[in-house]
Amino acid sequence: MSSKITSATEINLPPVIWGTSGLGNIYEVVPYERKLAIVKAYVQGCAGVPVFDSAGKYGAGLALKVLGQCLRDLNIKPEEVIISNKLAWYQTELTTPEPTFEKGVWKGIGHDAVQKISYQGILECFEQGNELLETYIPQMVSVHDPDEYLAAARDESDKEKRYQDILDAYRALIDLKKQGKVSSIGVGAKHWEVIQQIAADVELDWVMIANSLTLKSHPQKLIEFIGELHQKNISVINSAVFNGGFLTGSNFYNYEEVDPNTAKGKELYNWRNAFFSLCKGFNIQPAEACFNFGFNISGVNSIALSTSKPEKVKSNIEMATKKIPVEFWNAMQDQGLLDKYSTSFIKQKS
Repeated sequence: MSSKITSATEINLPPVIWGTSGLGNIYEVVPYERKLAIVKAYVQGCAGVPVFDSAGKYGAGLALKVLGQCLRDLNIKPEEVIISNKLAWYQTELTTPEPTFEKGVWKGIGHDAVQKISYQGILECFEQGNELLETYIPQMVSVHDPDEYLAAARDESDKEKRYQDILDAYRALIDLKKQGKVSSIGVGAKHWEVIQQIAADVELDWVMIANSLTLKSHPQKLIEFIGELHQKNISVINSAVFNGGFLTGSNFYNYEEVDPNTAKGKELYNWRNAFFSLCKGFNIQPAEACFNFGFNISGVNSIALSTSKPEKVKSNIEMATKKIPVEFWNAMQDQGLLDKYSTSFIKQKS
C-alpha cells in the first residue's frame, strides 16, 4: 500500500467485554431463558457501558438476532450498550442437513452462511446485521478472521488478491465511519501477524487478539507489538485467554482435541498439571491466573469472555479485580512454566 487507510479514534472499553457465540448455539442448543439470563447478568455486573462482541458467523446470524431480542426484553436502550459486529459472513437459506460453513460447531440453527469479504460484501453484511439486531446498530465493526481468509489461498497470487479483498472491505468500513454509521473499526484474528500486517495498512481503532496471548503462549514479539499499539492509542482486546478451555480443564487446546500420547500432548498435559498444582498451593483458581496474566500485559484494555452458564457471569467479571501475588509468578518462572521476560510487561491495573 502506498498510503494508509486512516480512521483512528480512541475508544473506552470495560475490563470485560462479552462474547456472544453462545447466543448462536455454539456446540449446544441453549434455551432462550438461559441466554436472556446471561445477557442480564452481564449488563448488571459490567463495570462501565456493557460491550457485546458478536458476528454474523455466530449461528449464521442467530447470535445477533437473539442479542437484539434479549436487549429489548430487558428494556436496554440503544445508547446504553455497545455492540461490536465482526463482519464477513452473510446469512443464507439452509438447504442441507447442517450448515456448510463450520460443520459440527453450530447446533439447532435454521440458516446457513456464506463468506463475503469485499467492499460491497462487507456493506451487505453490515446491513443484514442491523436487520437482525433490529433496534440496535453496532458501533464497533471489523472484518472477521481475515487470517483464515488468507490461509485459504490456493497460491501466492490468490493470497495477494485475497489481501486486496480485505483492504477493500476496510475501505467500506472507513466509509461507514465517515458517514457516521459506526464509531470505530478494528480487526480480530487468531494469528496476530495478520493483525500486524493489516495495522500497517489500515489505521485501526482497536484490535482483538485470539488464542495468541495466554499464560501458556505469549511470544515476546507479540507483547512488544501490543506495546506499539498502545503507544498509538489503539485499544487491545485479548480473547480466548484459556486457549480454548484447555488451561482451565478441557481436553481441547485452541479448539483441537489434545492427544496425551503424542509428544505435544504430553508437554501440554505436563504443563497443565504443574500449573494446577501451583494454583492449588496459592489458593488461586486457574481461570483467575489466566485472566490476570492476559489482562495485565501492558497495553491490553479488555478481556473478552463468554459462558453458557448465567451463574458464572458475575465471577467472570470479578476476575478483573483479582490480585495475584508476585510470588505466584516467581514460582511459575522457577518451574519453567512462564517465560522470564513476560512478567516485566505485566502491570497491575488499579
